Amino acid sequence: MKALPFAVLLIFVLSCDRSSTPPSEDASFASDAASDDAAIDTLDASSIDPVKALAPRPDDFAIVEPEVPPCPKDMVRVKKSYCVDRFEVSLLDVETGKDLSPYYMPARKNALSIQEFWEKERLSVGPPEARELGLPPLPPWQKSRNFEPKAISRKSKVPQGYLTGPLAALACKNAGKRLCTHDEWKTACRGEADRAFPYGDKYASGKCNIFREAHPAAVLHGNASVGHSDPRLNTVKSNDKPLLRMTGDTRSCASEWEGDAIYDMVGNIDEWIDDPEGTFVGGFYARSKKDGCDSVVKALPFDYFDYSTGVRCCKDLIR
Repeated sequence: MKALPFAVLLIFVLSCDRSSTPPSEDASFASDAASDDAAIDTLDASSIDPVKALAPRPDDFAIVEPEVPPCPKDMVRVKKSYCVDRFEVSLLDVETGKDLSPYYMPARKNALSIQEFWEKERLSVGPPEARELGLPPLPPWQKSRNFEPKAISRKSKVPQGYLTGPLAALACKNAGKRLCTHDEWKTACRGEADRAFPYGDKYASGKCNIFREAHPAAVLHGNASVGHSDPRLNTVKSNDKPLLRMTGDTRSCASEWEGDAIYDMVGNIDEWIDDPEGTFVGGFYARSKKDGCDSVVKALPFDYFDYSTGVRCCKDLIR
C-alpha cells in the first residue's frame, strides 16, 4: 500500500477535532434564555394576583393601639384610664399588717377616748335592751401604741367606718393609692352602661344596701340624730339581719367594667372623695335616698367622722 501524503493526513485529523468540540457556554445560555422567553409568552397576565406578586411591606399608616396595663388584683380598671377598689376599704396596721377594728376611729388616742366614753354612756341612753349591748372589742395592741392605717380592698370584710377625710387619704396613700375625684367615682359607679344606678336606670328597692327599714341610732339611742360615734352602731341588726353588710355581699349592687365589677358604690357605707372642703358620696345603708350614683353629701367638714364614713381608693394606671 502506498503511504498517504502527509498533507492529506493532517487535514483529516483537524477535521475530526472540529466535529467533536462541545457547544460553547454562550450557546447554552442562549438556548436557556430562549426557553424562558417561550414560557413567559405562555402566561396569562390576568391570572397573576398583583398583591401576592409584590413583596410584603409594613403599612406606614396603620394605627397601633398601645397596650393598656392592668390594675392590681384588688382593683378594677375603669375606662382603661384608672383603677378603683373592687370593695369598700378595710384597714391594716402599716407596720405589722394586723387588722384594725372597723368600729373605731383608726387613731389610738381617739379610739381610747371613744371606748371610754361609750362604756359609760351606753348604760344611760336608749331602751333597756340597747343598754345591755356591749361595745365591740378594741384589740389590746391597738390601745398600746400608735399606728398608721393602710387601706385594703377585700371581699367579705366589715368595711371601715369612723373615718375622717384626712385619715381616709392617709390610708389610701399608705396602700400606694389615693382618694378618687368626684368625676372618677361617679363614672365608676355608673358602669360601662352609664346608668344612674349600678344595676340599671331606675331605683329598685333591695338592689343595693340603702334606704333600709331601720336606723341604728334610733335602735340604740331612741333618736336617729344623736350618738353617731357609738362603736356599736354598725353591729345593729334589723329583722335578724345586719344593717351594715360585709363587702361584696350585695351581689346585685355591682358596677360592671370589662367583665369585672365594683361592689357597693351605692349604699352600705359613705365614701370620702378628694375634696378638702369635705365630700362623701354613695350613701349608706340607712340613708333615705334614691339618687344612686348622684348621691353626695357636702354639708360636713373634711375632718368629720361618724359610723357611716368610709372610703374606696383610686390609683393611676402605670404606663
